[in-house]
Amino acid sequence: MPVASTVCAAHEPSVATDSRAGSVPIDLATAPDKDEQIVTPLAPDVQSVLMHALSLIGVNYRFGGNSIERGFDCSGFVRHVFAEAVALDLPRNSYAMSRLGRSVDKDQLEPGDLLFYNTLRRQFSHVAIYLGEGRFVHAPSKGKQVEIVDMSDSYWKKRFNGARRLLQAD
Repeated sequence: MPVASTVCAAHEPSVATDSRAGSVPIDLATAPDKDEQIVTPLAPDVQSVLMHALSLIGVNYRFGGNSIERGFDCSGFVRHVFAEAVALDLPRNSYAMSRLGRSVDKDQLEPGDLLFYNTLRRQFSHVAIYLGEGRFVHAPSKGKQVEIVDMSDSYWKKRFNGARRLLQAD
């Protein structure tokens, strides 16, 4: 699953790779066809967060878990990803995380933003990392594993509480 594009070190800054096209260079200076989308590169910190989060897909859920070996709960997963990827020490629970950074409207989401959901009959009881294209990665619940989910799924859509941005674009 392509998540984002990257700037190629071997090319000038006006050239990027489009993950949809199998790392084919795109000249960002030329106008795209009307059906083609320009893919902008992600900031290195955001890219690092996403790559680390995706590398943990399949790790078991464990209530109170915060390690690959023992498993993750939602906040343990997010905390681990940000600590390992960008050396950012986040609080241990989703409610405390929901007070960090700046609020982001749903239509302004960017990869790396934190998404918050009401899954335990209280606001901000679940946290996930936005990947882009309406999808997020999270540690779901007992008996499951870290997975990618679509925000438009009815379960998640009706429980959305908001989003916060911790990382700034370059």
